[in-house]
Order: sequence, then C-alpha cells, then structure tokens
Amino acid sequence: MLQKIKDKILSEQRLTKEDALRLFDTDDIFTLGKLASRAAKKKNGNKAYFVRNIHINPTNICVNRCKFCAFSRSKGEKGAYELTINEIIQKLHGFTHSLINPFTEVHITGGLHPDWPFGYYLEMVSGIKKAFPKICIKAFTATEIEYFSKISGLNIMDTLLELKKHGLDTMPGGGAEIFDIAVRNQLCPEKLSGEGWLAVMEAAHKAGIKTNATMLYGHVENYEQRVDHLMKLRELQDRTKGFQAFIPLAYHPKNTELGGRGHNTSGIDDLKTIAVSRLVLDNFPHIKAYWIMLGEKLSQVALLFGADDIEGTVIEEKITHSAGALSANAMTAEQLKNLIKKAGKIPVERDSFYRELGVKS
Repeated sequence: MLQKIKDKILSEQRLTKEDALRLFDTDDIFTLGKLASRAAKKKNGNKAYFVRNIHINPTNICVNRCKFCAFSRSKGEKGAYELTINEIIQKLHGFTHSLINPFTEVHITGGLHPDWPFGYYLEMVSGIKKAFPKICIKAFTATEIEYFSKISGLNIMDTLLELKKHGLDTMPGGGAEIFDIAVRNQLCPEKLSGEGWLAVMEAAHKAGIKTNATMLYGHVENYEQRVDHLMKLRELQDRTKGFQAFIPLAYHPKNTELGGRGHNTSGIDDLKTIAVSRLVLDNFPHIKAYWIMLGEKLSQVALLFGADDIEGTVIEEKITHSAGALSANAMTAEQLKNLIKKAGKIPVERDSFYRELGVKS
C-alpha cells in the first residue's frame, strides 16, 4: 500500500494531501516509522535535542474559555490566580538557585487577563530580561499577540515589534489547535481563527521572530482536517522559513468542558502523527515529541518515528497537568540525556535557536 509513497519519499518528491491521508490510514506502522526516521536522520543525523528551560504561566484568568482547556478560570472563580512581575522574577530566581546549571530559556504563556494592559506584558518581558540578561524569552502565543493588539490599539506588527524591543526573543506555537473552521467552532469559537493564527505567525517571521507551530489532535477532528492543518503550515513555511519546530499536542480530556474518555489518543495514533508530520513538513527543521503530553516512554519511541527533539527540563508545567497528564511536571537534564541515550540517540543540549551547547555525550 505504501510502496508508491515510499518511492516518492526516497526520490525526495513532496507528499500531497492524498499521500498524507494514506499514511494516516495505513496499518503498516513500522514502514511509516522507518520512513520518518530516515527523514529525521537526513536533517539532523542521530541527534536528539533538549533545552534547559522553565515554564511560567503568569495567570490562568482568561476572557476565552475554550472547551478543551482545563487550565483557564474566570476572574473570581475558585482556583484563579495572577502573578505580579516581581513574583515571576522571584520564582525564576528560586528555580535558578535550585539548579546546578542555569536554565537558558523561559517559556511564558497564560490566560488573556481582562484587566492587564499591554504595558504590563512589556514590563514583564523587560523585567525578566533585566534580571536574567542571558536568558532567551520564548513567550506569548499568536492568540495572546492578537489580544495584546486589541487592548493596545496597535496593529499586529507594531505589537510584535514593541515586545521584541522589550526583550522578546522567540515565540511558542500554541493556540493553533486545528485550523478547520468547523472544528474550531466546536473547540473555541471565540478564539483567534486559524487564518488569524497564520497571519500573526507570518508577521512574527517578518519581524525577525522565530516561532514554533503546534497542532492539537485527538478530540473531534478527523485525519483530513489534520492533513489540511499540516499543509497550511507547510505553505507558510515555504514563504517565511520562520518556523523552527512543529509540536503535535495530544489532547487530554480530564477536567475540560469538551470531555472525552480517558486519554483520547492511542500510542499508535501519537506515533503516526509524529511520523506523518515529519514526512509532510519537509521544510521544518525539527519535530518535537513533547514528553509532558506523550509521557516519557512513548517520547523515547517517538524519537524512532521522526522526532528529533524531546523539549526540555520544563520545571513547572501546569496546563497539561490541569487536564490530567500523568507524566512528571519536570525532568533534570541528566534524566533527559539518559532517556535519549536509551532510545539509541545522541543527546544534544541546545539553546532556543537550536544552537548546540556544551559537549555531546
């Protein structure tokens, strides 16, 4: 069944939507994995990357209440919280003092707070950069950027340039979910549209800000809608070359309004999605197996199915664990190295731009 597609891949022809659908439909998971592994090795050899990073979520108070999200709260609701800039910086100092080696990246995403002005976020970024001048600030999803544009009165490009001027280095890829309108209307009708997400990312790339891209799968979408999502990302990357990594995010249903039974995705589906992503997104440098969502052991297997990045130390993860993730919410660099080695890969510590740090071992 896969021979024609295999021939295409081996002759370095670009896959079509029809090819991608056939890959999702196949039961030949081993051939799929071999093809994706070959593609990953061609791009990055036998390396698997990780970063020493810390996740900070400044608030879970959000004007949007997406049905798939277990993290967000309304203002005044039980469990709602908001951090001051000083509390964020003190939290980062606390983490720094507890680590043998310093972190190189802080990953910041949170709710769309109804009362915080744009200036608050500028002060947050500049305050962190002042306290930690060597750290890379990877912050704010496209959804957050669009919200900042609304509350500031600035257009998207000027919003991005202001953040960059105050210390923003790069952006995560969250908020993409599934671009299909029908799916998005079920998941998050009030959220930035798929087209809007792509437009914000295109503007970020034009502003010289590298970003990641994501896809939330395993809820109400079908394979065709997943493939459409991947194709739109590939088209944008052809134009901008601004995406660094693609991260498929497995939906976790616990404590969400959307719900679902248990963990909605199977291990086979997770591995298929990693592999198909590697083969379709031929212009993306990296495919990430996000161990927080996949779990430590399946993330190891994903390194044999086209992934070449395992994320990082994370230190404090809240969003996925609010939805029932069973993984740890942090790992040490040594644990990550060991996980990678046992998958038969070479662990490589990186910075936020995939520049290699230290000695590979």
